[in-house]
Amino acid sequence: MARIVIVEDEPDLAMGLRDNLEFEGHEVAHGPDGQTGLRLVKEKPTDLVLLDIVLPDIDGFEVCRRLRTAGYTMPIVILSARGQEIDKVRGLELGADDYVTKPFSLRELLARVHAALRRAGTSVGPRQAGFTVGDRQVDLIRQIVITPQGEIPLGYYESEILRMLYEHVGEAVPRADMLNRIWGIGVGPADRTVDNHIVSLRRKLEPDPQKPRHILTAHAVGYKLVL
Repeated sequence: MARIVIVEDEPDLAMGLRDNLEFEGHEVAHGPDGQTGLRLVKEKPTDLVLLDIVLPDIDGFEVCRRLRTAGYTMPIVILSARGQEIDKVRGLELGADDYVTKPFSLRELLARVHAALRRAGTSVGPRQAGFTVGDRQVDLIRQIVITPQGEIPLGYYESEILRMLYEHVGEAVPRADMLNRIWGIGVGPADRTVDNHIVSLRRKLEPDPQKPRHILTAHAVGYKLVL
């Protein structure tokens, strides 16, 4: 997977981008201003930069210029509320590989990031295809659980919960993180969205759903997967 540096001064946007890119398996570093972004790129090999234009110190155009002048060749994708042609042309002339205008679709941005990485020869890697839990196999591509008695279908959200739990196997995954990454919503005090899906998953994966051995509750936090 790739190392991606986000240079963005809007904390909510930066956090959302970081969460989704890390969910895709990338290593992500965030700088809230141009100088920090430059330092992050220089201190460790970087595969792609997501770069805002309006920053509290030097602007994104100057960051882009400095990176290219210093010889850095990784893809740079500019994120900007400025949609005028002159700004797009300026960014591309300074060496940016793509220019995405805010507000943007997250799915479109991730597709552009992956396309830029592929053009640069960086493997984006396949998402986890499946794993074994006890005597059952989870196939995340086909969205099924394979048991000794046959196949059990998984819903989309069930598959994504299992994917996230497997990526952090043995660790407690906060319920709020699941809601944010999978549903794109915040957690409320009475929100049972994740809990209801966990109940369904236990029926499909646990020999005894009332005494789970694989999908365990991390009290006051969320859930963890034990293989």
